[in-house]
Amino acid sequence: MASGVKPRVKAPKSASAGEVVTLKTLISHPMESGQRKDSDGNVIPRSIINRFTCELNGAMVIDVAMDPAISTNPYFEFEAKVDATGEFKLTWYDDDGSVYEDVQPIEVA
Repeated sequence: MASGVKPRVKAPKSASAGEVVTLKTLISHPMESGQRKDSDGNVIPRSIINRFTCELNGAMVIDVAMDPAISTNPYFEFEAKVDATGEFKLTWYDDDGSVYEDVQPIEVA
């Protein structure tokens, strides 16, 4: 598990039925590509977030596959149409098998 990994999410707490809302996510992660060497000349093993997903009430909103070219601390901003009260479930998948999750409730007024 990479150290210091911390997902951050900014999502609205409420919306109108049918409204399109913007979600912003950032995860603190070194995103080591596996191509650099340490001071002793040894290759630093690859360690990246390789997939990011967001679901709203179990329905997929976005599913992103990431490659080593993604920068440190990947940031995503995307939109989702909200038809009913529920929860956004955001999930990041690490090369080492770690899974990081965040849940953001949203209420339709």
